[in-house]
Amino acid sequence: MYFWENYFFVTRSEENYIKTIFHLGDNSSDLVSTNAIAEQMDTKPSSVTDMAKKLAEKGFVNYKKYQGVSLTDFGINTALSIIRKHRLWEVFLVEKLDFSWDEVHEVAEQLEHIKSEKLIDSIDALLDFPKYDPHGDPIPSKDGKFMERHKQLLSDMALKTEGVCVGVKDTSAAFLKFLDKNRIALGNTIKVLEKEDFDQSLHIQMEGKELHISHQIASNLYIKKND
Repeated sequence: MYFWENYFFVTRSEENYIKTIFHLGDNSSDLVSTNAIAEQMDTKPSSVTDMAKKLAEKGFVNYKKYQGVSLTDFGINTALSIIRKHRLWEVFLVEKLDFSWDEVHEVAEQLEHIKSEKLIDSIDALLDFPKYDPHGDPIPSKDGKFMERHKQLLSDMALKTEGVCVGVKDTSAAFLKFLDKNRIALGNTIKVLEKEDFDQSLHIQMEGKELHISHQIASNLYIKKND
């Protein structure tokens, strides 16, 4: 009961740290260095150490001096709850308020800190319990489970293979606007026609048209290969 009570006293900053540690730890309880957290959050390692100690006192992380931090089971569950709220808000903003997919991340960053479980459960039901957000990322259920797709980066696909675009690695507004401009979207079927040895750029076929894209673009598109 002690840990659950602490959840309602966790600050926005603490939640951001918990979520960052979760992502850097690859969705597990793996040890994450304070330097890696500092780089990701654009802050000083000393500030990360101070926060790690606070989170350890509240039961969210295990802190090992000079080694880093790992999330406790309570910390993992808290991270999944934050991520669930963030991704549900993204779906809500796109489907109900007509936001574009390049606009929702920053707004969802603010809304994810709302504590009301009843509100989030109601939004989940209103949206008919979506499994993925507008960028193709899986949405954890209330009990922390989610459906991860078998996917690979377009840049890693073999020649003459095809699949469906199911997600993006880069969720920045600039990249998403670029995709919109070139009519590249989730659900598009993409076939790799050629790959340039010089710069690894790709010539692809997509929805009846051919397009040349850079290696950087291909390295940020997730594809579910067709059987």
